[in-house]
Amino acid sequence: MTKTRVTRETQAFEALLESMRAKLHRLIPDVEIQAKAELAFEINRLKRERNAIILGHNYMEPALYCSVPDSVGDSLQLSRVSAQSEADIIVFCGVKFMAETAKILNPDRMVLLPNLEAGCSLAEGITADDVRALKERFPGAPVVSYVNTHAETKAVSDYCCTSGNAAAVVRFLLDRGHRHILFVPDEFLARNTAQELGLAFIEGWIPGSEQELRADTPAVIGWGAHCEVHELFEPEHVDAVKQQFPEAVTIAHPECKPEVIAKVDISGSTKKMVDVVKASDAKQFMLFTECSMGDNLAAENPDKEMIRMCSHQCPHMALITLEDTLEALRKLQYQVELPEAILRDARVPIDNMLAIS
Repeated sequence: MTKTRVTRETQAFEALLESMRAKLHRLIPDVEIQAKAELAFEINRLKRERNAIILGHNYMEPALYCSVPDSVGDSLQLSRVSAQSEADIIVFCGVKFMAETAKILNPDRMVLLPNLEAGCSLAEGITADDVRALKERFPGAPVVSYVNTHAETKAVSDYCCTSGNAAAVVRFLLDRGHRHILFVPDEFLARNTAQELGLAFIEGWIPGSEQELRADTPAVIGWGAHCEVHELFEPEHVDAVKQQFPEAVTIAHPECKPEVIAKVDISGSTKKMVDVVKASDAKQFMLFTECSMGDNLAAENPDKEMIRMCSHQCPHMALITLEDTLEALRKLQYQVELPEAILRDARVPIDNMLAIS
């Protein structure tokens, strides 16, 4: 290796290290930042060598989030970025259903998931057979699957939605004459969406609930799965935070219980949370969502204080580390593969959603 190349690489490493220090010094000890920077530098080198793009979800650990992703955001944002990229390899630093969605949109490209154990309680809370059974019980009702579902579930759905556009998708179907809409798998997101639109909510997972349906009454028919992180938040947590931090703006993800949503100042998707924090003149925020989201917003907004409950951390998102991301790129391991029929059929509800939003 020439002296010029060594100098250039040393300068590049120092630039990365200083960038990470600037964002993370309030969150992580410097000795750990240096160790993480070494991993990130090697990941970025391999990324260029292999013509790869790295996508980082908002819930990633701060050291990863602030160092290697080419784009950061929520799952839909990142999937859209993946479809527009010309990279040969897509490394999705998120959980399995997110990498699957990227594969559905990029069937001819290699998609890597750094850790195969990174799952999701919502995606695992419903199966394609469950959806088929719901269709039999509620014939004619279109199926809206939250993007937090596995590809097999999407493949038997009519539309997908995100936490940010759920109301828009349901409203679109109502405007086209549908009165009963199957919304799976997140019960709380379905309840909150129904309440926002002034619709009845039916517990579709309880046998006999179809008897409560009236042809002239619009209703959202929900399922009983929950996010294992967001379901931990309780309305009394909001009360306690407001008492201790009266100036804080409280923001909750719509996967939280309706009783929590009713007490906070703002409810919104991860993207909306980012937008609110960036645009607001407030200096203090309480986020009722995954803890790492608050860390990453704090890193990006050093003039603002993020209050969070870090006992509420997604165990699946935490499995995606810089170490595993490096190994994925080194070995091209944990490639996401889906049957051709699933790729084809799961693309339909995603395209239907994108056509609306």
